[in-house]
Amino acid sequence: MITAAADGSSLSNPGPAGWAWFIDENCWAAGGWPRGTNNMGELMAVLNLLQQTAVVPEEPLHILCDSQYVINSVSKWMPGWKRKGWKKADGKPVMNVELLQEIDRQLVGRTVTFEWVKGHAGHAMNEAADSRAQAAARAYRDGTAVPAGPGFQGAGAEGATSLDVAPRTPEPVEIDLFSFDEEPAARDEDDVVALEESLLLDAVRSDRRRVEALLHPEYTEIGASGKLWSRARMLASVEPLTNRTTLEVIGTDRLADDVILLRWRSRGRGAIALRSSVWVRTPSGWRLRFHQGTPADL
Repeated sequence: MITAAADGSSLSNPGPAGWAWFIDENCWAAGGWPRGTNNMGELMAVLNLLQQTAVVPEEPLHILCDSQYVINSVSKWMPGWKRKGWKKADGKPVMNVELLQEIDRQLVGRTVTFEWVKGHAGHAMNEAADSRAQAAARAYRDGTAVPAGPGFQGAGAEGATSLDVAPRTPEPVEIDLFSFDEEPAARDEDDVVALEESLLLDAVRSDRRRVEALLHPEYTEIGASGKLWSRARMLASVEPLTNRTTLEVIGTDRLADDVILLRWRSRGRGAIALRSSVWVRTPSGWRLRFHQGTPADL
C-alpha cells in the first residue's frame, strides 16, 4: 500500500497558491498557480498524486488529508453531483468541477482510501506536505522557481506536470463543503477568513463605520508591538496600512458553535507576524472579539 499526505495552500485565498503530496523525503511533488484557492490546492494535490501513482494501478493508495472538503467531495458527494450534471443540491454548479472530473476519471480501476488528519497538529507527513505547498505558493508570489520535488518513480514528465494550470479564475470567497452528511450553503470558517481579509483593505480601513461593524462591542487587541488596544482606541486611529499586507491562513478551530479561532500569518514589506483572531457570531453577524499579533522571523 502507498500512504501519502496531500495538502494545499493559498496565501490570501484566493491568491498565489500551492499544492503538494508527500510520501517520504525521496518521493514527493509540489506545484501551484499564480492565483488559486486552498480548495483548488487540496484537490490538485490529490489529482497529481493519482496521476503519478497510476504507473502502479494495482497498488492500493491511502491518502492522508486535513480537508473534509476533499474527502467528502471525492468519497461521498461526487456520485450525486454526476447524476445531477455536476450540480449541487441547491442547483448551483459544483466548484472546481474540472479538477473533480479529472479525479473521477483517475479513480477508475484504483483502490483509494482517505483518512482525515488534523492540520497543523504535528502530524509529520501532513506537515511535510503543508510546508511544501506553502513553499510553492510563496514561489509563485515571489516569482522564483517552484521546488517541484522528485515525483513518483516511473511516473515520467507527463504525470508530473499534467493539469498544473489553474482550472478557472476563483471567486473572492470559495464555498467549502464541510458537513459529513449534506452540502451546506457556505462554511462559517470561509466567512471569517473573508471578514479578516477585509480588515486589511484600504476601502474598509478608510471607513470607520465598516470597521465598527466588524468589531465586537468588547473587542480588545494585543498588537505585534505589544500595545494593548481597546475598541474605542482602534476606531479612533484605524487607517489604511502603509505597506500592502497579505493574509496566509494557518488554521481554524471552532471553539464553540458560535466562536471560531482563526490562526494566520501576515506578510508585509519587511515584516511577518503570527496572528490569532477570535470571531464570535452575533445576531448581526460575525464580529471580531479578540486579536493578538506576535512578530516572527523573516
